Amino acid sequence: MGVRTDAVAWLEMDSGIQTGDRAHARVGGAGVPWYLWVGVAAVTSSTVGGQWDLAWHRSIGRDSFWTPAHVAVYACGVMAAIVCLWLAFVCTTGRSNVGSIKVLGLRAPLGVFIVGWGGVAMLTSAPFDNWWHNAYGVDVKVISPPHMVLLVGMRAVTVGTLVLILAAMNRARNGGELEQVRRLRWMYLYMGGLAVGDQMFFLEGYTLDTSLHRMTAYAAMAVALPVFFALLQRTSGVKWAATISAAIYTAFLMGEILIFPLFPAQPRLGPVWFPVTHLMPAKFPILIIAPAVALDVLWQRANAWKPWKIAALAGVLFVCVLVAVEWPFASFLMTKASENRFFGTMYFGFYSRPDGFNRMRMFIPPPHGVVIAVEMMVAAICAAVSYWVGERVGMWMREVRR
Repeated sequence: MGVRTDAVAWLEMDSGIQTGDRAHARVGGAGVPWYLWVGVAAVTSSTVGGQWDLAWHRSIGRDSFWTPAHVAVYACGVMAAIVCLWLAFVCTTGRSNVGSIKVLGLRAPLGVFIVGWGGVAMLTSAPFDNWWHNAYGVDVKVISPPHMVLLVGMRAVTVGTLVLILAAMNRARNGGELEQVRRLRWMYLYMGGLAVGDQMFFLEGYTLDTSLHRMTAYAAMAVALPVFFALLQRTSGVKWAATISAAIYTAFLMGEILIFPLFPAQPRLGPVWFPVTHLMPAKFPILIIAPAVALDVLWQRANAWKPWKIAALAGVLFVCVLVAVEWPFASFLMTKASENRFFGTMYFGFYSRPDGFNRMRMFIPPPHGVVIAVEMMVAAICAAVSYWVGERVGMWMREVRR
């Protein structure tokens, strides 16, 4: 009996449940709702499919709309539609007591409407993308109108699924369902890691290894990453939330580097500037795990400070730590020592010209002197604003129940 009491007390403390609510706390509780698993599967499918599609373009080119990678991406939209239609039906007809809001006569949780919009955008982009390639070329740039609609739709599905999981987690916490809170928390952190990976996916054009001695790359990450790190810290209740999400992003890309080259592939478009015989993976992941650890330590030490003070220090810390670890590491990636299966710097797309910076393993010339100092200051300000926004949004999301 004493062991069970201690276990309940630890779980209460871990889940943020006050001592006064001890009588209502239950270690058991219901399992994770099936629609959350479908949402997580949908986002995982789009994440894997997106990276697979880029590898397909690097190795083969766009030979058909119905590639396995495209199917994996658009399966996300189909699964999102299943979740949204079911929840909207049961909530609108009163067959479910899941917390919901009313929009245009339909009742459903807030996350459903976000996911639903994203799913519609994704499925709408499919015929548009096919027409665009037929009209303007089979392997045009990644940044095109249909691709942007697709990417924004994917991001909406990710954010909506995060909101659905968080709402369920908050309801379970209020109901004292401690085991369910813990399960949902890990699901939430996994989804947070995929969201961070999505942010880095958007930034790929700025963060190539040849650009990592230019402050543009660090400024782009300063805008895109602290907002999610702060949001996850505020909403998850886990001390190392930012570190875990950065580790998930790193693990995904490392898995791609190790797995994709095992599969044969040959270019079907021309001109072929680099002989490709297997799927070409992405570049080695950026070491964002270092500033993530720094922000987690800051959050643990200074969470009682005023938000603007935390954000100001977080902005400086994020940029300084990221530059300190990534700048010299980028130099290492340009050496022969990195040309192996682990770091993967010998992999190039078939379109990589022999006189390009990528093939020559050279940095795009960076600025010097006071220019770098000014750019670092601007990047730190961007990171501070990004972190502050993430904290504000996180404070609001902690109250989401529907």
